[in-house]
Amino acid sequence: MGGGLWETWEGILSEYSGTQPPFFPLGCHPFFGYTKSEEEAAGRGTHCFPDSLKSIGILSPGVALGTAGSAMSSKFFLMALAIFFSFAQVVIEANSWWSLGMNNPVQMSEVYIIGAQPLCSQLAGLSQGQKKLCHLYQDHMQYIGEGAKTGIKECQYQFRHRRWNCSTVDNTSVFGRVMQIGSRETAFTYAVSAAGVVNAMSRACREGELSTCGCSRAARPKDLPRDWLWGGCGDNIDYGYRFAKEFVDARERERIHAKGSYESARILMNLHNNEAGRRTVYNLADVACKCHGVSGSCSLKTCWLQLADFRKVGDALKEKYDSAAAMRLNGRGKLVQVNSRFNSPTTQDLVYIDPSPDYCVRNESTGSLGTQGRLCNKTSEGMDGCELMCCGRGYDQFKTVQTERCHCKFHWCCYVKCKKCTEIVDQFVCK
Repeated sequence: MGGGLWETWEGILSEYSGTQPPFFPLGCHPFFGYTKSEEEAAGRGTHCFPDSLKSIGILSPGVALGTAGSAMSSKFFLMALAIFFSFAQVVIEANSWWSLGMNNPVQMSEVYIIGAQPLCSQLAGLSQGQKKLCHLYQDHMQYIGEGAKTGIKECQYQFRHRRWNCSTVDNTSVFGRVMQIGSRETAFTYAVSAAGVVNAMSRACREGELSTCGCSRAARPKDLPRDWLWGGCGDNIDYGYRFAKEFVDARERERIHAKGSYESARILMNLHNNEAGRRTVYNLADVACKCHGVSGSCSLKTCWLQLADFRKVGDALKEKYDSAAAMRLNGRGKLVQVNSRFNSPTTQDLVYIDPSPDYCVRNESTGSLGTQGRLCNKTSEGMDGCELMCCGRGYDQFKTVQTERCHCKFHWCCYVKCKKCTEIVDQFVCK
């Protein structure tokens, strides 16, 4: 009975620790507050447990699992461990690090003080591993928040004409219960938020805002012309990618569920989509150059590595959303494609394990807000059209007054003066 828990934990680490940043090793790393159990001495290999388990008496120093004199058998211990993490998961799902992108103290410069321990305790939604990273890298947290905010805004832009429009419902869970369903929409949200963190951290390094990184040290591209200089101060995408991987994935790595369970499938799904978001930012980065020379002759060019505009990242992930792969767990606890006739998804593709809920009507259990009251386009045949947006319920028409700038003229020197024009326009909202 207990093998599933061990195998799930080991399987997740073995599958997703292959590309770990050299300065952020996984396993029993002090970043995450893990300690080696004495099971290693018993021949089971290395297993790590959060210190919190010891503090509540589930693990006691000097007591090996299954030894004589233990207060409970290994079987009972594993059952208790599963119950503990199931209870912890209920608490965890109620909050998310995405809340750093909402109205959060981390974005208020007067609250941010290096070395001030209360900062991390003020931040709702962080897992234990993320809190430890917060304590170690407090100057990074502002940019984690900026990355989350960037991801949320991009999600809302990409889905502005869809039935589910990436609405935020509060400042802690951010997107509400809808994220508890392993749908395409959840896959996109995890990917774009992870991408936002890579984007923000990489830029912060370039701008000298962080104490542990600076300009990019990327190697000179082989196809760059010889007489062009490789220098400048590029976005440090390597550091942004690695730190984002450690921070964002920390929550998933701390979760332990029985092999073959729905929860273990969600862990694998979330980790895959986090990675897809990060890699999209990494792969879209390109070389930018600036000309030098007399009178703009461009006799010399200096080039550096630069992040793509985040809208381009959002567009790429939206395409991945449209072609996301439906997955299921196989007997070995790995995600495999539901339809084996299709090519297996790559690390840059999005995956999901649940069908999307009905976004047409409000449903408290799924977190759907419904489309009642949403604006729609009467003349469009796309998803923003009244027929599809309103799910066949019909729509109401009303008139509204819009004011905009018009008849703008440039005056020497140097300003533009405009008039204000008003017009009455028809708008349509779903019943």
